[in-house]
Amino acid sequence: MSLYAIADTHLSFGTDKPMDSFPGWNDYVSRIEQNWNRLVTDNDTVVIAGDISWAMNFDELKADFEFINSLKGEKIILKGNHDYWWNTLSKMNSFVEQNNFNTIRFLFNNSYDVEGVSVCGSRGWFFESEEAHDEKILNREVNRIKRSIESANNEEKIVFLHYPPITTASSCDEIISLLNEKGIKKCFYGHLHGDAAKYALNENINGIDFELISCDKLKFTPKLIKK
Repeated sequence: MSLYAIADTHLSFGTDKPMDSFPGWNDYVSRIEQNWNRLVTDNDTVVIAGDISWAMNFDELKADFEFINSLKGEKIILKGNHDYWWNTLSKMNSFVEQNNFNTIRFLFNNSYDVEGVSVCGSRGWFFESEEAHDEKILNREVNRIKRSIESANNEEKIVFLHYPPITTASSCDEIISLLNEKGIKKCFYGHLHGDAAKYALNENINGIDFELISCDKLKFTPKLIKK
């Protein structure tokens, strides 16, 4: 059994917003499916770190989740900035139960034990701003990451975020400080695509390994995290 991860699948079976028109994204759904099922087994787990679907509601989301559920392995999903369908945990759990999406779970103020490590995380926050609204969102996300980490049972805790907590241009000091405080050694994130990937940091910074796992960066192939 192994742990894999990928971010930014940007599915749109229930909406008309395919990513194929973007450079490098041609036939991306088929590429995800083929690469995923070639590597992942039914005994493995894959974290999808946000921007799962372009859907705006559960009705539009259903076809995308049918696709995800059909892929091999268990899936742990966290929120991205484009996941407008995201709702309360109880409503999302009811949605997957009613539709028998039995391989999908949500990372939302909680954690999951997989292969001797704890999978933790949240959406995170990216932009520096002095606006009160942004400060409120940042504080909320920091608290969600904290609750996720503190709920973990294993000594080794791996944090998955959608937004990069640090780039070549900026750093979210509140999140970085929390990761250091909690002894996190590995943090994976998405959100950066195409030319923006040049701002990603894929290196060890102050004892934490950071790595970008957005779909196009990984050539639409889930990355092995733990075997």
